[in-house]
Amino acid sequence: MKPADDAPSGALPVATSARYIREVAARAGTRSSALRSPAQIPARALGVADSPGALRTTRIPLLDPSPSVPGGFRPKAFVGEVVPFSVVAFREGHDVIGVHVRLTSPSGEETLHRLSPRDDGTDTWSTPIALDEQGEWLFRFEAFSDDFATWAHAAELKVAAGVDVPVMAALGADLLARAAAEKDRPAPQRKRLGADAVSLQDGDAATTMALATDAGLVQIFRDRPVTTLRSATPTHTLHADRRAAGVGAWYEFFPRSEGARRLKDGTVKSGTFRTATRRLPDVAAMGFDVVYLVPIHPIGSTNRKGRNNTLTAEAGDPGSPYAIGAAEGGHDAIHPELGTPQDFRAFVRAARREGLEVALDLALQASPDHPWVREHPEWFTTLPDGTIAYAENPPKKYQDIYPLNFDNDPDGIYAEMLRVVQHWVAQGVKIFRVDNPHTKPLQFWEWLIAEVNAVDPDVIFLAEAFTRPAVMRALAAVGFQQSYSYFTWRNTKAELEEFLGSVSHETSDYMRPNLFVNTHDILTEYLQFGGRVAYRIRACIAATAGPVWGVYAGYELFENVARPGSEENIDNEKYEYKFRDWVGAEARGESLAPLLRRLNEIRGAHPALQQLRNFRAHWSDDDAVLVYSKHLAAPFTGTGRGDTVIVVANVDPHSVRETTVHLDTTQWGILPGEAFEVEDLLTGAVWTWTDHNYVRLDAFAEPVHILKVRERS
Repeated sequence: MKPADDAPSGALPVATSARYIREVAARAGTRSSALRSPAQIPARALGVADSPGALRTTRIPLLDPSPSVPGGFRPKAFVGEVVPFSVVAFREGHDVIGVHVRLTSPSGEETLHRLSPRDDGTDTWSTPIALDEQGEWLFRFEAFSDDFATWAHAAELKVAAGVDVPVMAALGADLLARAAAEKDRPAPQRKRLGADAVSLQDGDAATTMALATDAGLVQIFRDRPVTTLRSATPTHTLHADRRAAGVGAWYEFFPRSEGARRLKDGTVKSGTFRTATRRLPDVAAMGFDVVYLVPIHPIGSTNRKGRNNTLTAEAGDPGSPYAIGAAEGGHDAIHPELGTPQDFRAFVRAARREGLEVALDLALQASPDHPWVREHPEWFTTLPDGTIAYAENPPKKYQDIYPLNFDNDPDGIYAEMLRVVQHWVAQGVKIFRVDNPHTKPLQFWEWLIAEVNAVDPDVIFLAEAFTRPAVMRALAAVGFQQSYSYFTWRNTKAELEEFLGSVSHETSDYMRPNLFVNTHDILTEYLQFGGRVAYRIRACIAATAGPVWGVYAGYELFENVARPGSEENIDNEKYEYKFRDWVGAEARGESLAPLLRRLNEIRGAHPALQQLRNFRAHWSDDDAVLVYSKHLAAPFTGTGRGDTVIVVANVDPHSVRETTVHLDTTQWGILPGEAFEVEDLLTGAVWTWTDHNYVRLDAFAEPVHILKVRERS
């Protein structure tokens, strides 16, 4: 008997369940009144997962719904991202079940998507869905006993064995007649189902087998199954950010260096927003989407750092832009040498004309000269001797910076930080790279990001937190749309496989890594000692392994000399102006700009590279040869054709490597042993490959293959 539409999903009809209770009581010698009636049974026991009750399972259990975030935080995606929805579902016995996910878009459109079981014995059901709208999505999983699939499976086995053929035919006739009686089925379906039901009444084995395996009938019931014993999860939320939160190429520079000039007397005239604007067409021509500026605010003079982080500044030393605040103002002011607020807004507009967004550094700290120190001394930590504590990372001290104390006046300091962010949003900034967020309370970031996004959901926050894994992940979970990551220090094949697999699958529901190859603070040993080859390798991997990556200006000029004993460039731009000949270096063939340009072209042409969750590591016989693929199925590419890119990288910048590469070609629909063509998108070479291929990668010529799998005719 089919439950009424308004009955609890999966509930037994009252008469049937009451009779069952009496029978159980009689067999057990127990008075039936001692057992609970259906009205007394908790709704969860009847299969309604979102009703209160003592039992936690549903009639058809639904476990481990995904996407999900540890701690109960809201999972995230971005517009255009293909999200794998999955849940563990099963039932007792051999009857077949089906699983749907019911999805409600931010605009209120509801769609139902059928999940497929994974062929791995885990009872996991999944389906990929591309989210095409920004905002809050709702989803819940629904499971049901699939009556047609159960009958078809049993009929196929029994008829082939000559067992219970008339019974299976009669059961099939009843099932098809029930489906034909459903008034809201399309009329052609109802007509066909009715005719098939009649044909089964003869109990013929051939007819029964034919209908049990008929592809058209199978599709009819897949699209609209006949169901009983329905279960559902609670409704979950998923937030889809705008596309720039998940896809982009970042370029960092110091505006004071762009257009800076050394005068005849040896002093330096700072670059301005107007001179920095001249650099924007070149940045855009390299294919970058975001130009990120370090702090642009007035810089304190007290304890100003000199060149190479010395404690004494010489005349003309500009100081660290992270020592924010001076007589000219604080976090809502612009350094007078860079220009006026009008100049900054003109810079933002010029960037937009080039197809670039401006990202601004948000460094919540103060120089001793910041107006906050005078107006709000309670926002800092006062030591027993009455002085204010400097910023520290023991044993290091940052004598030009005071850290904020969020505990003395949380209401005041929270309100001020919100005001600062809103000020820059009003100037046209929608992306913030947040400096050292792990040194501020996690609760503050959860509050601030929620407050800002409630007013303007387009604002994006990038967490610059190179710290413990739990802290980095927590920052992402509470709201940061992007995160710096350990990619910078993952250099070997084994390290990269583990790291890229983790960020693409384990944390991809909430943490989006921005794969920066270097920063103004970080020049890794790999780049220091790997030479120009290392720069090529790292750029190729960063640009293809994740949908968001970034470089700091000077990377294209192979600036790889470190300050002795450190992991940062000597003559660091944080403490002085840099003079670079971008055009001349490229003309001399001494610039990586052509490769960066080509990498961003490849990213733009291949939608598979604009996804995070589709990274798949493959195998090679050499511990220095990394192999991975990025595949996007035809329904999601926008072209009607699948898109597959294979990357083979020699991560040893000092050698030539020859090896065999082993691919799981079933990932993109090619059977083992089948031949297919690949085209190297860096060189144009074309090869015929299978799932096992010889590769030679010369670090001093072409250390990386970026291969497009060609469509087969």
